[in-house]
Amino acid sequence: MRLAEIFERVVGADAPVRFRAYDGSTSGDPESEITLVVRTPVALNYLAQSPGALGLTRAYVAGHIDLEGDMYTALKRMSEIAFGDGVRLRDFLAIIKDIGWVKFVNRVPPPPQEMRRSRLLERGRRHSKERDAEVIHHHYDVSNAFYEMVLGPSMTYTCAVYPTPDASLEEAQFHKYELVSRKLGLAKGMRLLDVGCGWGGMVIHAAREHGVKALGVTLSKEQAEWAQKKIAQEGLGDLAEVRHMDYRNVPDGVFDRISSIGLTEHIGKKNVPDYFASLYAKLKPGGRLLNHCITRPRNDLPAMVPGGVINRYVFPDGELEGPGWLQAQMNDAGFEIRHQENLREHYALTLRDWSANLDRNWDAAVAEVGEGTARVWRLYMAGCVLGFEKNVVQLHQILGVKLDGDDSGMPLRPDFEPRRG
Repeated sequence: MRLAEIFERVVGADAPVRFRAYDGSTSGDPESEITLVVRTPVALNYLAQSPGALGLTRAYVAGHIDLEGDMYTALKRMSEIAFGDGVRLRDFLAIIKDIGWVKFVNRVPPPPQEMRRSRLLERGRRHSKERDAEVIHHHYDVSNAFYEMVLGPSMTYTCAVYPTPDASLEEAQFHKYELVSRKLGLAKGMRLLDVGCGWGGMVIHAAREHGVKALGVTLSKEQAEWAQKKIAQEGLGDLAEVRHMDYRNVPDGVFDRISSIGLTEHIGKKNVPDYFASLYAKLKPGGRLLNHCITRPRNDLPAMVPGGVINRYVFPDGELEGPGWLQAQMNDAGFEIRHQENLREHYALTLRDWSANLDRNWDAAVAEVGEGTARVWRLYMAGCVLGFEKNVVQLHQILGVKLDGDDSGMPLRPDFEPRRG
């Protein structure tokens, strides 16, 4: 049995994509601008070892399966296909006869871009300082040059906020930082701590736009070095600083405001209560915390899928919680909750712009980090666009206040939205 026949058996003869295999067989819509290509029998090894998304991802990252056309469109169409009742045993036996049983029993290792569990276990228990440092290194120390190609001039690897659907990525990232600043009520002379600061975008914005003395901390050495150079170039060295440091090592009780933008996902559910308690301890009375993070749409969903593609390739040890649960933990840590909002549509737009940047710089990106890593990012970002569009994941900002006695210091009515122009 030729591979195209198996494809038709699984997805139907009228699938809205083309299919082409190394055995010369073809199937699907001949007019489709999307083509799924099985280049070698090794792709079948991966699928036999790990049926489903993980096997497909391994085969794609390793180059044994290819995708011709737009990745987002391909994933969207495949997600809409009504899959049949699967390949029957006689079909599977026919495949074995055609390509040889040895193709299935000879295991192939995962691509090197996959985080192996043994490597994590060597670094200790989940969310220990050493293991967290390894996880952050795996994801964020890929290459600053690569991130510049994908993220653009702002070097901001968190959800932007689009004032209009046609706003540019840079405008939307500026708008996000200004929205955070206004929610925090930043004013000249304040001290801001930005935990998990990335390449220093919030630190630089707070210092440049609001005259705030800002400290950012990150577990990524490459991020810290890049940020310090950028701060020097901007002439903000007297106000802004980024340190290669774990947020748990920052002294308590010295900051007027704290921003946490995209860090909670790395904390781990069991550590979230202590996380918010530690941030509460670092704030002066009357201080505010803005927590910005990816969330699950419901509180009763599992925080982590240990064997999933995202956990193995993108965010090892990453955990997502529901917004209601997170808000309760902030409240129980002592914060008075003053505002929260869901920005999931904005993250879909952000990921679209990052994907477009990667496609536009594809050859340079491959030259910088290798085709396997570039493929991981292409697949991951396109899949996440779908995830946010389909409400599989969300993005919440939650604002809390450490009361000064009974005084919140908040205005009677908030006026958070930045003014354009």
